[in-house]
Amino acid sequence: MAETAKKAVNYTEELTAKVISDYRDGVDLDTIADEIGKSVRSVRSKLVREGVYIAKPKPASTKRDEPTKKELLNQLEGIAPFEVTGFMGATKSALSDLISHLEMTN
Repeated sequence: MAETAKKAVNYTEELTAKVISDYRDGVDLDTIADEIGKSVRSVRSKLVREGVYIAKPKPASTKRDEPTKKELLNQLEGIAPFEVTGFMGATKSALSDLISHLEMTN
């Protein structure tokens, strides 16, 4: 009879307990990964599988002070006496300058 091959254990029970304990104690994932010789991704995945990982909230998007390129093109389209589709490749700065110029001349 052939022996069944055992799957290599990636995390022992002791290693899993250490990872969970360190994480709960506030040790960052980079440090935990370095200490046990695993990647941050591996450690994070293990913590997720164990149900203890808490994702950090994504930073709230900052409100922009300047219009987007699409908004500038829409504004230009409203005041330009010509077709503006050729300006798709223009920089936001160039579009703003052109809009300013057209607004001054009108």
